[in-house]
Amino acid sequence: MEKSGDLIIERPVTITVEKRRLRKEIFAWTLYDFANTSYSVIVVTVVYAIYFKEYIVGDLTISLGGWVRNPGDFLWGLGGSISMAIVALSSPIMGAIADYSNRKKRFLFVYTMACVSVMALLYFLEPGMIVAGLLLFIIGNIGFEGALVFYNGFLPQISTPQNIGKISGYGFAVGYVGSLISLLIALPYATRAFAANDLSIMRPTFVLAAAFFFVFSLPFFVLVKERIVNAPAVSGNYIKAGYRRTLQTIKRMREFPEILKFLLAYFIYIDGVNTVIYFSGIFASTTLGFSMREVIQFFAIVQSSAISGAYVFGYLTDKFGPKKTIMITLLLWIVVTIGAYFTHSASMFYVVGLIAGVAMGSSQSASRALMGKLIPRGMEAEFYGFYALMGKFSSILGPFTFGLVSILTGSQRYAIISLLFFFVTGLILINRVNEKVTYKRFVL
Repeated sequence: MEKSGDLIIERPVTITVEKRRLRKEIFAWTLYDFANTSYSVIVVTVVYAIYFKEYIVGDLTISLGGWVRNPGDFLWGLGGSISMAIVALSSPIMGAIADYSNRKKRFLFVYTMACVSVMALLYFLEPGMIVAGLLLFIIGNIGFEGALVFYNGFLPQISTPQNIGKISGYGFAVGYVGSLISLLIALPYATRAFAANDLSIMRPTFVLAAAFFFVFSLPFFVLVKERIVNAPAVSGNYIKAGYRRTLQTIKRMREFPEILKFLLAYFIYIDGVNTVIYFSGIFASTTLGFSMREVIQFFAIVQSSAISGAYVFGYLTDKFGPKKTIMITLLLWIVVTIGAYFTHSASMFYVVGLIAGVAMGSSQSASRALMGKLIPRGMEAEFYGFYALMGKFSSILGPFTFGLVSILTGSQRYAIISLLFFFVTGLILINRVNEKVTYKRFVL
């Protein structure tokens, strides 16, 4: 505070301190995206996906209607479907509990540690340990996907309607940098595994990815402060309160028609996105004959386009709105699906992959931003639980269907072209959403 004659001039010290604190929180929030993508790229998309099918399942075959098939694709899709079903059924309840108790960060930590622990335990798997490999994947996926419910719930707290798209885009862009670094760490092991024709050499990458996730997630838990929301008093335990509130929200959903429209569209198109993420590495390895080293090199390049896509489309989301951004990305996904079906060479697959990278980061970022703009204040975790519910329930169908079509036809090309349905239908449905509507002032 300064004196000038009879006037007292107050400097906005408090505002400056608040801005600095908020910048730290945004940095720590995006750093969690940087950390957790080590799981998605190393376990779900690239290394463990191929490791499970080719090393743990190996040459196992089953007889199906006179056809002899390897069940690797089906088992991988089944594991993804089971884990997504558990997350889908539990996330709205857990989100409501977190909102009531103001403990989103505590729940996020528990789910994160579950995922990190599983990643490290993958090191001990041997050929033929199919049940153990599948169970660890299911538990790890529950930890990873469940954590996102609470993590996404912090986005409206550290952003405004004017910059939520940009911050969401930052998160995905930084996340893809984490994916790229994780792949580069795994690349020397893939080179040795290729030279020795021994996938067991890849095992240390699971421990390194677990350490990466753990270390770089810590700033979030130290720097991000959970805002206290004055939720109604709870009588009894939080689990009953969570169930009760979730049921009430389901009944009240008619009061949020634009959220309903968006979630229906999201349910359809994100199924296609998640299925591509689950099977792209296996597709490259099985259908196109990529080695583990070539798959890692391919995805390292794809991550570069994903980084730029999430960053650029984050700005486009704030300028043109998340709805138009999502529609553009769905058009890109349609191109990717058709391109992958007709791909027979590595060079063409690289082109398809670069387009997919741009579409992947931007579609997820814009979807998260649109949900953040629509949800009522103070119900972030619960509504992001419903957001996860749609995404995870849809992911029960997609990977399972891909695996089933693959095992029935013996061709992954028929499975990949079936994804056109999800992107075209999603494009039609998202066009019906009025993104100008907001429920921020809705009274709980």
